[in-house]
Amino acid sequence: MDRAVIEEQLEHTLSQTAFDDLGEPYHGKVRDTYRQNGRLILVTSDRISAFDHVLPQTIPLKGQILNQTAVYFFEATEDLVPNHVLDVPDPNVTVARNCSPIPIEFVVRGCLAGHAWRKYEQGVRTLCGQPLPNNLREGEKLPTPILTPTTKAEEGHDQDVTPEEAIASAGIDRDTYDQLAEWSLSLFRRGSQMAEQQGLILVDTKYEFGHTQAGDLVLIDEVHTPDSSRYYYQDGYEERLREGKPQRQLSKEFVREWLMDHGFQGKSGQQIPDLPDELRIRVTERYAELYEKVTGRTFEPDTHPSPEDRIRANLSEYILS
Repeated sequence: MDRAVIEEQLEHTLSQTAFDDLGEPYHGKVRDTYRQNGRLILVTSDRISAFDHVLPQTIPLKGQILNQTAVYFFEATEDLVPNHVLDVPDPNVTVARNCSPIPIEFVVRGCLAGHAWRKYEQGVRTLCGQPLPNNLREGEKLPTPILTPTTKAEEGHDQDVTPEEAIASAGIDRDTYDQLAEWSLSLFRRGSQMAEQQGLILVDTKYEFGHTQAGDLVLIDEVHTPDSSRYYYQDGYEERLREGKPQRQLSKEFVREWLMDHGFQGKSGQQIPDLPDELRIRVTERYAELYEKVTGRTFEPDTHPSPEDRIRANLSEYILS
């Protein structure tokens, strides 16, 4: 992607929307949601979060990339799991069925990385009720992918939970949990196959589900995007593993690493550092690279000088009278 295009967009990012005539608003970490009768207007902003905190600067074009990546994978997996998508009227927007979210993130891990690796280094050998073999290396593939659910916290850190704790926390029955667990592992297999075809390894990801107003279970939120997933390059993977070198990856883990290097891990009393423009540009380049790598498509950014004005125009048919 042309670096000059990203630089020009540094001053034209979508930090937050205020569409009072679209319905009841809710501003999450990354998405602004407007609730209408039977549907949700999901606007993916250029905000970025890490360690469960929204960072002070936005990432140019990130919302477009995330939304389009999610749409691509929703379409590619709708034969496996029903999802909430109704319409995509703008690069940053998905119109979806109004669902009641199940407050559990279904995290599937194919390799030992990120949070799981940090726990493993501390001596943890059972994660969310799943036993982990001894003598694993960072980034090493697990014998089989494992499901490690977490609570979905409105504030603060998500918490690892066992299946039994997830069922109790979410207020669902065992059959529902088992269905969602089966779907999660099925989605991960499909995502892994698609990644392999593109020379990547799907390391880990998370899925979220909800009930429609009719009571049906559907996949919601996002699928296999760089905000919800971690990817390694296949090329050089085994060599780096043998030599103990960090894997080349496509994810926002390097943002977390930058934050840790600058004294922030989301802990009480720590101040979030400002993201310099050079880092913001590099994050956009990573996101665009991931989109192109996982989809095989070229990312074509919409560089409208006012993303909010463009979105409002594209959502004209959804404005409530």
